[in-house]
Amino acid sequence: MRYKAFAIAVAAAVGFTVSVQAFAQQWPDKPVRILVPFPPGGGTDIQARILSSAFQASTGQNFLIENRTGASGLIATQIAVDSPPDGYTILFTSGSIAPVTTLLSKSIKFDMFRDLQPISQISSTPLVLSLHPSVPVKSVKELIALAKRTKDMNVGGNSAGTTAHLAAEMFNQRFGLKSTVVTYRGGGPAVIALISGEIDYIFATAPSIMPHLKSGRAKAFAVTTKTRSSALPDLPTMDSMYPGFVSYNWYAMFYPKNTPRPIVDRMNSEIKKALGTRAVKLFYPKQALDAVGGTPEELEEFFKEEVEKYAKVIKAAHIRMQ
Repeated sequence: MRYKAFAIAVAAAVGFTVSVQAFAQQWPDKPVRILVPFPPGGGTDIQARILSSAFQASTGQNFLIENRTGASGLIATQIAVDSPPDGYTILFTSGSIAPVTTLLSKSIKFDMFRDLQPISQISSTPLVLSLHPSVPVKSVKELIALAKRTKDMNVGGNSAGTTAHLAAEMFNQRFGLKSTVVTYRGGGPAVIALISGEIDYIFATAPSIMPHLKSGRAKAFAVTTKTRSSALPDLPTMDSMYPGFVSYNWYAMFYPKNTPRPIVDRMNSEIKKALGTRAVKLFYPKQALDAVGGTPEELEEFFKEEVEKYAKVIKAAHIRMQ
């Protein structure tokens, strides 16, 4: 009897595995929606649209963009968490979800690690350590020395809790600086404050600062990505000078938890193919984006590191969501 029960259990398991694999092979047989937590026209939305075209060309199925904004990206995330784990709902979010997980921990009804299944990182874009031309320094080292001497410098940040804001806080914490961190209502206003001389320096998003670097209204010393940026290849990384100083914006895709692994792997493969298309390769450098890709496990580990890193910065700086 025990052998018979064991045989039935094995047969059932094999049957389930075969059915899941068959389901994955048929996927997608209806439109797939990509949830974007931000308004149309932003970095996440723009990428979602060019990637969805590549996915459609590869699979023959529509990938529909659904912008569900609000609550610093948490509305779209909650929708993804509550969606069926069948491969037909994808969350495409940015690196801002890492600090938001800490900043809004009391209001979040889900667990990013327990309730979402990583698919793949998509891309990254650097923050650029940029200064007003009047600041009398020629390197990061000289900036640190000046900030320590004067103790009355202003460093800008995008809205509270963004990677640009937290990079400024990290800079203060890492080097024992007392620069006043001034936050704005986004990257655009923060950069305007820099070129007007309202603030001395900033960790600016690359697309927002690049026109001003070209015009000479700002100068830059480093990028914050792990490797050099294809859009600003002449700038060294902060990490190469001060190991461990890495803070940048990134983009990634997640499924609801318990999405069958064969479907996760299939979507991961589609992302890899899309990032290799000519359209993406031409588009990304113009937007200061670098394709990343990678496995679900790599994204999971990376995301854990990001949450832990920013949680420490937030706690040390006593930051609260405005």
